[in-house]
Amino acid sequence: MLVDSPPEQRAETAPAPPTRRAMRALGLLVSVVILVLVALASIAIGAKELPLDQVWHGLFHDTGTYGDVVVDERLSRTVLGLLAGAALGLSGAVLQALTRNPLADPGLLGINAGASAAVVTAITFFGVTSLDGYVWFAFVGAAAVGALVWFLGGSRGATPVRLALAGTAISAALYGYLQAVMITDDAALGKMRFWTVGSLASASNSTILQVLPFLAVGTLLALGLARPLNAVAMGDDTARALGANLNRTRALAMLAATVLSGAATAACGPIAFVGLMVPHVVRSFTGPDLRWILPYATVLSPVLLLGADVIGRVVARPSELQVGIVTAVIGGPVFILLVRRRRTAQL
Repeated sequence: MLVDSPPEQRAETAPAPPTRRAMRALGLLVSVVILVLVALASIAIGAKELPLDQVWHGLFHDTGTYGDVVVDERLSRTVLGLLAGAALGLSGAVLQALTRNPLADPGLLGINAGASAAVVTAITFFGVTSLDGYVWFAFVGAAAVGALVWFLGGSRGATPVRLALAGTAISAALYGYLQAVMITDDAALGKMRFWTVGSLASASNSTILQVLPFLAVGTLLALGLARPLNAVAMGDDTARALGANLNRTRALAMLAATVLSGAATAACGPIAFVGLMVPHVVRSFTGPDLRWILPYATVLSPVLLLGADVIGRVVARPSELQVGIVTAVIGGPVFILLVRRRRTAQL
């Protein structure tokens, strides 16, 4: 039997006071403004320093050198960062609600590891080099591991602890496999090592167009599950009393998380902490209501991803640090702080 939810989460079904709803709406609007500013910074700032007037000219007027740098490189990676960040944040929030486990995310439950193992297998043994192949292999790997974690965790009788343990064990095994392949395959080592770190540097218009349909479907599905996931988060008995279809909700939630994280991982490689950390931060000021958590995660997760990408381009000029490295460096200490604050609040 799944563990019961905390008392404060049970009170979520009561309508929020008008003032609180207005504050949440205002906060969401401010978050959108912050996202726009970070996106503009992502376009204006890069490993190669360009004056703002040249950035503007390259974005709207020039098809030469500046246009190539700004449009073909910075604009494409900014758009991909927006899409991938939203996908990772949404999938993390959905999985945390589904398992009632604040440590759940695509990485800790093994979904990212499954996608990564499948893509690396495609590169090494099948010679796949196009995003078309990456996407499908990533989806198969993510879906297979998601199903395996659910089965090992007890299926309908799964508990958050069992799911976390199953995901951790499978992730460890798959990452061991990744390391073994990378060591033994010298020809593909550079490509695999770059991809498995997680980066937006390979973004292109074709990449965006190929993953966009999957990310759009996954986003709409995840946002549409806010109400039933609210019921599921309050426990099986309460969810049934509220008329929720538990099996259908769980299946659709796993599908949404798999599609979102699989597509994001296929396009960018595995990027840690975005889906884990952002829902924690969002929940601290929205409360447990997923009707607000999911939209906030959709907006603020790209803020973290694009912000980390900008930092990676600035600190290592004229080269750059991959965004997966920066999110790990930022996410580790922040997550420890969040856990300590949560523990202090419970004492």
